[in-house]
Amino acid sequence: MEAALKSDGSAGIDKGGIGMDMWKFFDITHREHIICNPMSLEKLEELITLLTLKPGSHVLDIATGKGEFLIRLAERYRQMTGIGVDISPYFLADVRKKYQERVPDARLHFLEMDGARYVPEALESFDLVACLGASWIYGGYRGTLNALQKMAAPESWIVVGEPYWRQEPEKEYLETIEVMRSDFGTHYQNVVAGQEYGLEAVYTLVSSQDDWDRYEGLQWYAAETWASDHRDDPDVETVLKRVRENKIAYLRWGRETLGWAIYVFKKGVLAHS
Repeated sequence: MEAALKSDGSAGIDKGGIGMDMWKFFDITHREHIICNPMSLEKLEELITLLTLKPGSHVLDIATGKGEFLIRLAERYRQMTGIGVDISPYFLADVRKKYQERVPDARLHFLEMDGARYVPEALESFDLVACLGASWIYGGYRGTLNALQKMAAPESWIVVGEPYWRQEPEKEYLETIEVMRSDFGTHYQNVVAGQEYGLEAVYTLVSSQDDWDRYEGLQWYAAETWASDHRDDPDVETVLKRVRENKIAYLRWGRETLGWAIYVFKKGVLAHS
């Protein structure tokens, strides 16, 4: 999914253990989001414009979430084909509804499965491979770059959304969000990591503080309004407790400590000397 970050949205990898269906939790807390990452629609449109896909381009979006990226690509590049993969049945229900409403004639196919288990019919067959905000699928950022480049054709685009440390995280913050310092790199480290896999970073889109605050605030709003409308749901207390704890973690530490960016790479450019 687009934002399988820890449910504070600000950091970490939520692998479960939240006391309820994880995908239901994300569906509730992201019910107001168009994009399930700390990124504005303006930045998404800038990214889509930069990619300049040729007619007949083949696109793979791992952890497509609500599918906004893939659907907007299809709206811009009418002759492309695309595959969106996500494990959340809730998000894919949203995707299929938007698909029928906005691009019913587009050649898009959506698969409900763990993105790490997706195997293409042929390696190096996609002109664009993306994974926005779900590098945990492949065991981390470098594992994601390695997995995506194997599916990407020569001279293709690889796009990854990933957190980075804006400053050294406090020990209490790491313990609260249940991650290690080594789970994320700096912005610089994320940029140059592509060189290990034959990828050259050609652009970055860095989330602003407004992007973060909107992403976080919509989770608080979504959880509280959902709880008011579903007082008898057995997961109400779990949702509110988790979201309120994460709100404090974001405001106390995350807002100044963690960044997020989209890293745009080209595969097969001239190697560094």
